[in-house]
Amino acid sequence: MNNNIYKQIIRDYENLRNKNLIEQKNRYLEVEEKVKGFSELENEIKQKVIETALLQIKNPDKNTVKKLTSELERLEKDKEELLIKAGYKKDYLDMRYSCKICKDQGFIDQKRCKCFNKRLTLKLFDQSGISHVLERENFKSFNYEAFSDQIDAKEGMSPRQNIRDIMKVVELFIKTFDKKNDMNLLFYGKPGLGKTFISNCIAKYLMEKNKQVIYMTAFSMVKHMEDVKFSKNVSEDAKYKYDLLYGCDLLIVDDLGVELSTSFTNSEIFNLINSRLLRGKKNLISTNLDIKDLSNTYTDRVFSRVYQKFTALKFFGKDLRTIL
Repeated sequence: MNNNIYKQIIRDYENLRNKNLIEQKNRYLEVEEKVKGFSELENEIKQKVIETALLQIKNPDKNTVKKLTSELERLEKDKEELLIKAGYKKDYLDMRYSCKICKDQGFIDQKRCKCFNKRLTLKLFDQSGISHVLERENFKSFNYEAFSDQIDAKEGMSPRQNIRDIMKVVELFIKTFDKKNDMNLLFYGKPGLGKTFISNCIAKYLMEKNKQVIYMTAFSMVKHMEDVKFSKNVSEDAKYKYDLLYGCDLLIVDDLGVELSTSFTNSEIFNLINSRLLRGKKNLISTNLDIKDLSNTYTDRVFSRVYQKFTALKFFGKDLRTIL
């Protein structure tokens, strides 16, 4: 693993914990200033904590310790009531964490937390660019009005109704994401119809849930696979990125079909998809090809694996890039 990346993430966590401490201290200062009697009560609690700790060390008499502990619990309850009476929530002074699982340590029992893996993934795949895109392209900014409500004679419905139907499937996908239901998505249709936008919406939503999401174009994914397979000196980062393709919570492959189709790419894509399906990992594939072209581009086993195990959703209508 690249030590510079690893160290940077460790520093990020240190900065985050310092930020948490400063914010908590500021909340304390605010309450001490606004709530009469709080400072005295807080000092009494601190003194009682010290007394209890010293007693347990010097003379751990169970009855005395129990009495002090009971008094401490009463004082804590008094503090909560004082906060509530002043209009604050009882946990207003508690430390606030970005990740409640590891409490912004990055590790749990010496193992990397999901939030650490998420940070590592973003840095290794250089997805700062997509992170910027996700700030704009997410469910909150999604607009149905961008899609025409005119009935498409060939499809028998309007692009707007179609996109509403697609979003129902997408909502089910993210709602049941943690369930082993073999639900995977295949977006297909011409460029500029919202496939990448909705893929970004899904990525944004799941990343905020601390899911490990890898977003790659088919071209860059196959290029990385080739580098790992055929390069003499493969870095630890490259190996880790390769393993993440198989192990991440959600793999989003954009523009399937633009990569050069060879026996190697067909084999690698099949192995990757098949392995992820067998392990119950979720996948989203987006392509500008229609189903017929997709079947002609890839071997039967690749196409059948995708078509049988993925929910195919067709996008149609006018190119949104020429409208918006």
